[in-house]
Amino acid sequence: MQKQLSDLIKGLDINSIEGDVHHLISGLSYDSRECKAGSLFFALPGLHTDGKEYIIQAIQNGAAAVVYEGILENHLRELLLKDPSTKAMNPALIQVMDCRWTMSAISSRFFENPSDSLCVIGVTGTEGKSTTVSLIYQLLNATGFKAGFFSTVMSDIGEGEKPNPQHQTTPEATTVQQMLAEMRDHSLGFAVVEASSHGLSPRTARLAHVHFDIGLVTNVTHEHLEFHGSWEQYRSDKANLFRRLGEAGVKNLDMVDLAAKGQKRIRIVSPIGIICADDPNASYFAHESKAPCLTYSSKGAVADLSAHNIVGDSNGAFFEIEGPLEMPVEHNSRAKQGKSAPKYQTVAHLTLSARINLPGNFNVQNALGAILAASTATGLHWRNFVPLLPSLKPIKGRMQRILEGQPFEVIIDYAHTPSSFKEILPSIRREKKGRIICVFGSAGERDREKRPQQGRIAADYCDILILTDEDPRGEDPMAILEEIASSCPELSREDRLYLIPDRPAAIRKAFSLAKPEDLVLLLGKGHENSIIYSDRAIPYDEETQARSILADMRFGIKSERK
Repeated sequence: MQKQLSDLIKGLDINSIEGDVHHLISGLSYDSRECKAGSLFFALPGLHTDGKEYIIQAIQNGAAAVVYEGILENHLRELLLKDPSTKAMNPALIQVMDCRWTMSAISSRFFENPSDSLCVIGVTGTEGKSTTVSLIYQLLNATGFKAGFFSTVMSDIGEGEKPNPQHQTTPEATTVQQMLAEMRDHSLGFAVVEASSHGLSPRTARLAHVHFDIGLVTNVTHEHLEFHGSWEQYRSDKANLFRRLGEAGVKNLDMVDLAAKGQKRIRIVSPIGIICADDPNASYFAHESKAPCLTYSSKGAVADLSAHNIVGDSNGAFFEIEGPLEMPVEHNSRAKQGKSAPKYQTVAHLTLSARINLPGNFNVQNALGAILAASTATGLHWRNFVPLLPSLKPIKGRMQRILEGQPFEVIIDYAHTPSSFKEILPSIRREKKGRIICVFGSAGERDREKRPQQGRIAADYCDILILTDEDPRGEDPMAILEEIASSCPELSREDRLYLIPDRPAAIRKAFSLAKPEDLVLLLGKGHENSIIYSDRAIPYDEETQARSILADMRFGIKSERK
């Protein structure tokens, strides 16, 4: 694929241009090491380094054009203008006000605006995003619709599911647009996108040129304040998903959805927001939304789709799901912007028995949101998705049981915030007869206020805490653990608190303390594939580590791995 540079930058907010704007651009990159002949290099500003420092390297590697913000240093400008090799190439130097926003705009143009050819479902929130994305993706494909997705954990752009190798939930704009283009080119009709607060922030502009049709928010709690600066800004950045619903208008996508064409159904709807009514911020998101909103609840709130009489067990839950007999939002309807969609209290209701084989009552809530999203996206009645719930599969690192024949339980989960601790620990405590041994830490160079909260909540529901590294980054690992421990001094006095920075050693200690009927919870790492220190990131997989330690302790494999 090649695009003329002048076409890619036409109409954009550009301060100045030097050099030849008629180069043919064959690729986009924000990493100078990956530049090749015909690349367009984005010299992004960073926290520790400035991308302008790598302009020379990018051009030497073949970059035909550079987009940057700010002022080029005199020595750099002279080198670019006088060096024979760069002078002969005559690269275009394009100065802009906002390099990241420009990268997003150009990426969308380069890949021919792929989100306009897809029904794009964005999922945001503090907890439950990755699971909800996966459930929507599974429901769509199970009903015959071609869908792709990308999330913190996995992605499928039309070539099967693959792990996400990065710590980033939302990749940079160049990758986002490329992945959407791959979905379009594989004739997928739907893209389910995990939309992080970082990705929705104008500071990164990673999702700035993705046109969302459906936006879903699971919940919003205390997280990432080191980036957003305040709780209010964090919530506002999340709400950008709802403010941007319908930017591209109503899309007619039957041409790329063979399942929809085969059933002679126009499956695209006007833009819709989907909100968890159990979250205290539900009214805020409804107010900010540029589209009508539907709600769901598993905790008794008034909602459009709700779950009642939830009976949980170690493998999942039985429950009743209640919703309208008729769909409330007709295809291509244009409800007033910012208002809720019609409520179901005025129409006949239907109640169905349901089963989900994902442990934790919060997964009932995630399933409700997924059903609403899949239903509004496809036009299928919500009841069509209920029989599919028992077959939904978990994702790596989310309430994942490790079975190696040991006489105690081991569960891995990504829970790493006070709110996620409050969500999973009480239900586990109610169901568990034996002791709960909890292994967790807290990320370095991130929201410090949550550390003592994590310690207090865990102490209230667990019998033994073993504090360990999560991603210390540039902080002293032991200092982080001491901050967590400061809120539960009684455990230290009772010899129920251990501070072991080395994570494998901490897990081994937990297993050595565990007795039959006990539960060892390994929290915070989930699916992640590394632990980040100040000077390195070491490869790490929680599941592999846990299984290896259990094998070293000579437990025979007596149960099927899941």
